[in-house]
Amino acid sequence: MASSLEGNKIAAAVLTAGVIAMFSGFAAELLYHPKALEQNVYVVAAADAADAGGTEVAAAPALEPIGPMLAAADPANGEKVAKKCTACHTFEAGGANKVGPNLYDIVNAAIAGGDGFSYSPALTEKADSTWDYESLNAFLHKPKDWAPGTKMSFAGLRKAGDRADIIAYMRGLSDNPAPLPE
Repeated sequence: MASSLEGNKIAAAVLTAGVIAMFSGFAAELLYHPKALEQNVYVVAAADAADAGGTEVAAAPALEPIGPMLAAADPANGEKVAKKCTACHTFEAGGANKVGPNLYDIVNAAIAGGDGFSYSPALTEKADSTWDYESLNAFLHKPKDWAPGTKMSFAGLRKAGDRADIIAYMRGLSDNPAPLPE
């Protein structure tokens, strides 16, 4: 019998709280009368479509060229940055493919050219191209922008210095490293 009274007490407390909240809302509406502003406090300046010659979308800023940065790049730092890639990739000669392909000797290799790996259609469409320094830079910056539809879920590397370092590191992962761009 005691348990049924406890349930009634809990139900009464919940209903009382709901009634108090409802009446608080009514009282707030009676006491507070907001007035609409005559003009917005924050004015947002927008270009007039007639003055601008129509609607134009601002172009994304161009990605800085990686070539000049490679001369000063630090492959040792690139190896550290590449540690986050080891969850999906291997870097040693003859290394196994994981979720992503092995990246040994990747600089100037054919895109989607690694043996034994099923590349996404976004990369197989680019199979006639190579992983040159600029394509690696663009891909490492934002993989999904460079190859829309890629299976690679990595968001990318924002810092150009980190991209240069990791590309310099990957350049060294070869029996015959690719020459630096001029």
